[in-house]
Amino acid sequence: MSAPSHRLFIYSIMTLFLVGCTVGPDYKTPQTSVPESFHFSDPAVTTKRQDIVNWWTLFDDPTLNQLIEQASTGNLDAKIALARLDEFRAVLAVAGGERLPEVNLGAGAIRQGTGETTTVGKTTFNNYRIEAGISWELDLFGRIRRSVEAARADFQAEEENATDIMTSLYADLALTYFEHRTLQTRIQVLERNLDAQRQVLKLTQARVKHGLANNLEVAQAERLLAASRAELPLLRAALSRSSNALAVLLGKAPGELPDLVTAPLPNSPATPELGIPTDLLRRRPDIRRAERQLAAQTARVGIAEAQIYPNLSIAALVGQDALKLGDLLNASSNVWNLGVSLGQSLFNGSRLRNQVKAEDARAQQALLFYEKTVLSALEEVESAMAAYVERQRQVLALGEALDAARRTVDVSNSLYKEGLVDFENVLDAQTQQLALEDSLAAARGETIAGLIRLYRALGGGWNPDTRIASTR
Repeated sequence: MSAPSHRLFIYSIMTLFLVGCTVGPDYKTPQTSVPESFHFSDPAVTTKRQDIVNWWTLFDDPTLNQLIEQASTGNLDAKIALARLDEFRAVLAVAGGERLPEVNLGAGAIRQGTGETTTVGKTTFNNYRIEAGISWELDLFGRIRRSVEAARADFQAEEENATDIMTSLYADLALTYFEHRTLQTRIQVLERNLDAQRQVLKLTQARVKHGLANNLEVAQAERLLAASRAELPLLRAALSRSSNALAVLLGKAPGELPDLVTAPLPNSPATPELGIPTDLLRRRPDIRRAERQLAAQTARVGIAEAQIYPNLSIAALVGQDALKLGDLLNASSNVWNLGVSLGQSLFNGSRLRNQVKAEDARAQQALLFYEKTVLSALEEVESAMAAYVERQRQVLALGEALDAARRTVDVSNSLYKEGLVDFENVLDAQTQQLALEDSLAAARGETIAGLIRLYRALGGGWNPDTRIASTR
């Protein structure tokens, strides 16, 4: 071998030891097939892109906006998510610290005695020592680099988990808030109908006094009033549950939430603009979390594979060692050592290679889980769209039925006063009106809830282009 070739060979070996290589698969973002458009189509929704980050502001409800703000800082799940982020940030820092040498400083003083049968005879002496040591694992095959990759991806996945928690929190709070408002509305409807039924009872009692009705009609009116009144405790209990649930979402004890002012349910905001299915890959935090988990697991395949190859470490120590404290800083007391260690597993019962296979199988599982998450997101959006649109249609139909029921009540009351119809017609008309008013209030609340679920399914509630401060 010529001198230049010899030098080139030596330089190549030195470069290998100083730089090394990284074994294992390099991560590539999975190419997932998604439809070009959503399957469900209806004029009530469009596919135009829309900023749905702060979707709750579309309801133009100051109370809801205030509750969302309080939940963002007071909710305990949110605080747990931030604490977990601190944990994973520290784990990432630990992994990154392995790339650097470890330096230790030590000092000690020993008084030692030997027996008469030793080679030096019976004696007593002191020993003083100061030393600094350094050790460094050279990352020849990328075990440390892959560990950092895995820890960084784990941290980013936890970021997305925190985003998912916040997204779900805002949706859950809005759902509970509008459930509370819906129950308030249903109670108002029932109380109005109770007032109307009391008036009918008084009218019937007056007609009995004048011989225009009989006690059976009074009993029937009393029965309807009592049956309607029996619904009130159930609604009030549900209202209390929703109030307590709101308090807990805000991080407060049940009962600490101030009474919410009763207000009419809002109309549904303008036609939602949904974007296209590929937007979900960017918007949905659960999809982004699954993708980062896949990246972390891919890096762990490299960690396991690097264990098969040799590892190289260097260590050095410098210090002072003396029998007298006054001699400790003299040059004659200097001690040092320098060492290089190379290790390689020759036989381990195929444990290391099977570990690679296990990590690779976990990576395949992570890929399949990512693809499943994408499919589940598409299914959730499609179902939420259909539910929202059909609820709107239900509200329109119930509104028409209620208009007819109110006309029926007015006509039956007039005819009854004139003695042209039986009292059963009045009671039936009132019963139908009460049922329809309650159903309409509940359906309007469910329509709002359906829209909230749709925005949650689309990944609304957090800016997908903004991350919680992270270590990159």
